[in-house]
Amino acid sequence: MKVSLITATYNSEATIEDCMLSVLNQTYPNIEYIIVDGGSNEKTLKYLNEAAEKHSNIILSSEPDQGIYDALNKGIAKATGEIVGFVHSDDFLADPSIISAIVEAFKAQEVDGVYGDLHYVALENTAKIIRNWVSEPFDHRLLRRGWMPAHPTLYVKRDLYKKYGVFDLNYRIAADYDFILRIFKQPNLKFHYLPKTIVKMRVGGASNKSLKNIIQKSKEDYRAIKTNHIGNWLTILLKNVSKLKQFKS
Repeated sequence: MKVSLITATYNSEATIEDCMLSVLNQTYPNIEYIIVDGGSNEKTLKYLNEAAEKHSNIILSSEPDQGIYDALNKGIAKATGEIVGFVHSDDFLADPSIISAIVEAFKAQEVDGVYGDLHYVALENTAKIIRNWVSEPFDHRLLRRGWMPAHPTLYVKRDLYKKYGVFDLNYRIAADYDFILRIFKQPNLKFHYLPKTIVKMRVGGASNKSLKNIIQKSKEDYRAIKTNHIGNWLTILLKNVSKLKQFKS
């Protein structure tokens, strides 16, 4: 099974090397690596071009976009793998065997999607875990309680994007939550929880870097649950409260 991994970048010179190496060092042999750059104006693009010259599995494009979800949609359009996943430019895969484990889960469980656990790590010291997002096996009742898998750990069959659509650009922060609700509510789809840390994410993402963004995220989350006919304001409250136990003391 070919796996398409997509990274969206924009002026990411401080972190892009860690991100790319975590993909290029994977033991799984059949990876298509799609990098969608938003028109970086510093050293990011130079590094990307050099890497693309050395690695034939890198597909690189660079042009202005409408934000990360637009860039990810462009990556999905380019993908030819049976499985699609994302490695954001501030993130990196937890170890070199991750993709192999995910593919094995797809084969063994005969599912439409696989997800796992995520570590939020310190910006400068990535060995320091700030928040440990441990997920659980999926049950449809969890959606009304505000549950969702960590999106960077979610790998799905490419056909799901064709059938259920890509990221809705009307959402600035919560398009991933909207997409998750859209597919996880489908009774005919099967998802498998892989109890393994898949991604390490540096703290400071778009959804939680300021109080303003947290408020905006909650508003968009509420719109997503209403659009997908799942839950109410209690769902959003439970979604936010559930995160508290993930933080390391």
